[in-house]
Amino acid sequence: MKRRRFSEEQIIGVLKEHQAGMSAADLCRKHGISDATFYTWRSKYGGMEVSDARKLKALDEENRKLKKLLAEQMLDNATLKEMLGKNF
Repeated sequence: MKRRRFSEEQIIGVLKEHQAGMSAADLCRKHGISDATFYTWRSKYGGMEVSDARKLKALDEENRKLKKLLAEQMLDNATLKEMLGKNF
């Protein structure tokens, strides 16, 4: 996994600068990011506050854990069905 250079707070700060009237090209130059990165941030974090971004991150982490648990449970279930099928 690659290292993140900017925290959610910093990203939202950059987006607030854009909302205040600074152009996207100037912001990209100032913060050393690409246009694509800026527009990706805007689509993901646009209109959010810092607390909203933290909640989103926590929900994403919880969702990842739940998906992992479900996959493990389905694998265990399939293994048990296979074992039962061979015994009879």
